[in-house]
Amino acid sequence: MKKAFASMVFLTAGLTVFAFGLLTGGSTAAASPGGGSAEPSATPAKTKRATAAERELALTDGEFDGKELIRSDAEWRRELSGPAFYVLRQEGTERPYTSPLNDVKKDGTFYCEACGLALFSSKAKFDSGTGWPSFYEPIFKKNVREKIDRSLDEERIEIECARCHSHLGHVFDDGPEPTGLRYCMNGVAMRFRATK
Repeated sequence: MKKAFASMVFLTAGLTVFAFGLLTGGSTAAASPGGGSAEPSATPAKTKRATAAERELALTDGEFDGKELIRSDAEWRRELSGPAFYVLRQEGTERPYTSPLNDVKKDGTFYCEACGLALFSSKAKFDSGTGWPSFYEPIFKKNVREKIDRSLDEERIEIECARCHSHLGHVFDDGPEPTGLRYCMNGVAMRFRATK
């Protein structure tokens, strides 16, 4: 008698779940093991957002030729990742010690992530202990522009890409010899290509 009652309760519960699934447009296939694949529900499960693949970027070696690249914010927003747009176009700053470019020790060149212009050689890179990729000089002085930045209480020298006017970071006078300068750059603002 107890077994028959338990079976009846189980059968009733199963029919209730099945009927509820029919009424709400869901499927009970996933509820039973080995029941095959479930049909998609009306509300898809949350999935992890895929990261955008590294975008194609033509890299330009050599000294800046004077031809500027001007685009609207809407155009840059379509091309750049969110963090890159924030730094390059909105003059933001990435958190220190977050860029993989801090650890680059290979020979090569660092390029503007927005337009691909050569900015710094790995030969001028040094560990400043600040958490941002640092260099004592640009690859060519003409490839970067200096601009007064008064956004904080102190006056600083902002560094921009000469071709596309994207914000890269700042330069300070506490670097090593031979220049005594520290170009403190945002890693997300650059792309590295190793020398072959």
